Amino acid sequence: MFYRFILYLHIFSVILSIGPFFVLLPFVKKLRTAEQPVLNEHLGLFRFVVRLAKHSGHVLVVTGILLVWMGPWTWKTSWIDMTLLVMISSLFFLARAFSPSIRKFNEPGHNRETLVQRLSRSIWTYIILLLIMLWFMVTKPMFW
Repeated sequence: MFYRFILYLHIFSVILSIGPFFVLLPFVKKLRTAEQPVLNEHLGLFRFVVRLAKHSGHVLVVTGILLVWMGPWTWKTSWIDMTLLVMISSLFFLARAFSPSIRKFNEPGHNRETLVQRLSRSIWTYIILLLIMLWFMVTKPMFW
């Protein structure tokens, strides 16, 4: 029963890590033309989603560790190793992709179009990284 609860928390944290980034996609287009008060609200949404992804990522890691510890897999399982490799990459990416770009919107003389393109590319890159991890966890492919 406890294992199933941990599994539920793990899956729920995956949803919270991936889902909100899809919500950001329409807002990227609005950043191109938004006036300052609305722009600040949209950027606040971006900050919230990044924070939510970080905190749900903490739950994801803890529950993942518990699932490996309590479950039938070991740390030498190939799909777990590959997931960890992609997860470490996504952590570095998340730390560098969003916050610096969001902060630059408030700097004088910024190129809004460049920042919007950078945010859009970052969203899609992060979604792809998370979907790769999700694929590993769902299909559990054995590479070695």
